[in-house]
Amino acid sequence: MKLSIIGSGYVGLVTGACFAEVGHQVICVDNDPKKIQMLLAGDIPIYEPGLEELVTRNVASKRLLFTSSIEEGVHHGEIIFIAVPTPPQLDGSVDLSYIEVVAREIATVLKEYRVIVDKSTVPVKTGEKVAETIRRYNKMNTHFDIVSNPEFLREGCAVADLMKPDRIVIGSNSDRALALMKKVYEPFMAPILVTDINSAELIKHAANSFLALKISYINAVASICEASGADVEKVADGIGSDKRIGRNFLNAGLGYGGSCFPKDIAAFIAISRQLGVPFTLLEEVQRINASSLERFLNKIREALWVLREKKIAVWGLTFKPDTDDIRCSVAMQLVAQLLKEGAQVTVYDPKGMDKARELGTISGVSFASSPLEAACQAEALIIATEWSEFANIDLLALKKTMHTPLLFDGRNLLHPDVVRGAGFVYVSVGRS
Repeated sequence: MKLSIIGSGYVGLVTGACFAEVGHQVICVDNDPKKIQMLLAGDIPIYEPGLEELVTRNVASKRLLFTSSIEEGVHHGEIIFIAVPTPPQLDGSVDLSYIEVVAREIATVLKEYRVIVDKSTVPVKTGEKVAETIRRYNKMNTHFDIVSNPEFLREGCAVADLMKPDRIVIGSNSDRALALMKKVYEPFMAPILVTDINSAELIKHAANSFLALKISYINAVASICEASGADVEKVADGIGSDKRIGRNFLNAGLGYGGSCFPKDIAAFIAISRQLGVPFTLLEEVQRINASSLERFLNKIREALWVLREKKIAVWGLTFKPDTDDIRCSVAMQLVAQLLKEGAQVTVYDPKGMDKARELGTISGVSFASSPLEAACQAEALIIATEWSEFANIDLLALKKTMHTPLLFDGRNLLHPDVVRGAGFVYVSVGRS
């Protein structure tokens, strides 16, 4: 099929590359000419395992093209996927201006039937607004259908998530559009859940909010474990062994971050308020998440007494491993607070340091070329992101290079007995 993806960020680029991989003819559209030039030159602006090979292979086969022209995209695609940013506003609600602009631009060049698909994470009833906007600005009264097709991609394994999805959600009120969407996803051999548009839009916010709730729940349990001398890992194993609950997302630590969970929880809270049914449970999820980082910082303050002039190493800047994404990263928030309190901070991250330099929000930090270089003469080391590189570190070499063998594990990445056996003072989350 001929498909167009408007927006070539994490979601748009991965979606376009995977659609091309299964045989569709895909054009990815982006309004940033520099990004398009990068992509045409074979440079991938984001790090995602497997993505570069996928893009290179499908560009070479001419199944994946790039353009900055909306008109070219609308002309090419039987189905047009909107995958543009939906950032949060100050009150937590979603900024839909990018969606609105794209809807207007599609309307002005729409000359024959197309299926317009919201791939971006949007509040319920956005599909109605997109349809209304296209009707208003399309002077030819061209027939079209709106579909909601939320993405469930996890950064760090987005390619695998799209190629082998748990489920595909298609929200449509049109049999014609539904038939075309099923044809798009036919090669993926995954269960398809068909709903109305409003239900599909709610599913993404509800799913992410529930996962965030599990994270905040286990972090709340971790504080009880610390007060009682219990082990949160064993408690989580016991809880997660129940098939009704599952072990995933029951990992205590610094809390959730990234470009999705904080935004989506805030958006769902705002949506519920606007609908007159406040979702106060999610407000508590937010509060617990914020307190998780502060509780961990208090452990560091207690051990070091005064942070000013202390040399502290931090391993990890990205919000999770296997990505270069530092947006709303708890690790970045931790570094910023350490700097604010006068610490001398040296950081290392396998993929996130270039983005951190570009962002400039942690100016004053030193960047190291390896974990051991970051830890050299450090009075304390903090693990803030659970990269596998850190799990496999030579603890004896690490102890030798540090000034003081004091290790704060914010992701419970290492085993307490092993670390303490190597001569470290070891502090983690919810474990004695």
